[in-house]
Amino acid sequence: MEALGFQLTAGALPALLQVVLIDLVMSGDNAIIIAMAVAGLPRENRGRIIFWGVAGATLLRVGFALITTQLLAIVGLTLAGGLLLLWVAWRMYRELRMKTRHAAGELPAEGVRTSPKSAGQAMFQIILADISMSLDNVLAVAGAARDHKAVLWLGLALSVVLMAVASNFIARILDRYHWVAWLGFAIVVYVALDMIWAGTHEVVAATGKA
Repeated sequence: MEALGFQLTAGALPALLQVVLIDLVMSGDNAIIIAMAVAGLPRENRGRIIFWGVAGATLLRVGFALITTQLLAIVGLTLAGGLLLLWVAWRMYRELRMKTRHAAGELPAEGVRTSPKSAGQAMFQIILADISMSLDNVLAVAGAARDHKAVLWLGLALSVVLMAVASNFIARILDRYHWVAWLGFAIVVYVALDMIWAGTHEVVAATGKA
């Protein structure tokens, strides 16, 4: 415990509040990705995929947190993560557009994949998004926590709990209200563009100093 820096002092409380607010926003984004990925799966498979999706995000966040100092020093990492997430959003768009056109009768039955999405496809989508969004979450939390390691680890633990609870909840909403998937898609695109914007500025600033 001591090796991880678990010493929460009064001076760390403002940083902890910032981390909680970051987690409330960013864990919801990750939960949306997981929920949208499992939405096309049979219900009996969803719990297992959500579990492994959250577990994968947890491992990634812990791994990134352990090397957070090195990550913060890599110029362009946020930009790369944003581009990866934008590609995930493109794949989501194609899937959502196909479902919407089929529901509207614009596509013949043979033009739509009739078999349900496989667990492997859902996990692949989740893993790609987890790499990008877990990186973004750790960088944001590390920036808010600064030198308070206890705040960093508490923030990551909170993000995992929020993500697990929200994923199940959002998946049930998507079952009842399919249009919500487009709202989720818009949020994912926003996060990706925000990462690309911030990452581009980091690269330009670093280039200017060189």
